[in-house]
Amino acid sequence: MINITKNEEVVLSQIEIFDVEYPNGIPVNVLRKDLGFHEYDLIQILEELQDKDLIIFENNRVSLSESEKEINTVNSRKDIEELELNMKEKESYKIIQELVDDKNLISKYTLEGHLLYGDLKLTNFRMYHIILSLQNKGLLKSIEKDDGEYYLLVG
Repeated sequence: MINITKNEEVVLSQIEIFDVEYPNGIPVNVLRKDLGFHEYDLIQILEELQDKDLIIFENNRVSLSESEKEINTVNSRKDIEELELNMKEKESYKIIQELVDDKNLISKYTLEGHLLYGDLKLTNFRMYHIILSLQNKGLLKSIEKDDGEYYLLVG
């Protein structure tokens, strides 16, 4: 599922309307005039939609991408960040469940390595934020043992 803001939804809807009329791509100035957006804001939104693989934006022309994706609209960019963090948090939790030993323990460095360099490829900031969030929710607990630092999977 792809999360987009309300402004991105407005632009995408207009692109869907104009797509039939402009088979070689919709000129950006046509969109700007119709939507009433400032050019800088429109270009930013178009680049975001392209990054999400919903449109193709090149040579100041826009067209729909061929991929069918499920879209979720939220109010703001902050809402998108929270949704994506929650999704990464769930994926991280699943990884932790697979990695713990029979005592529900995992080495701090093993866990951090899997989150940083595994399938999720989290940044340091995102990884620590997720670990802290899981600890605050009571699902993960930091433990000191004689042979090093560990996390205990509580949930």
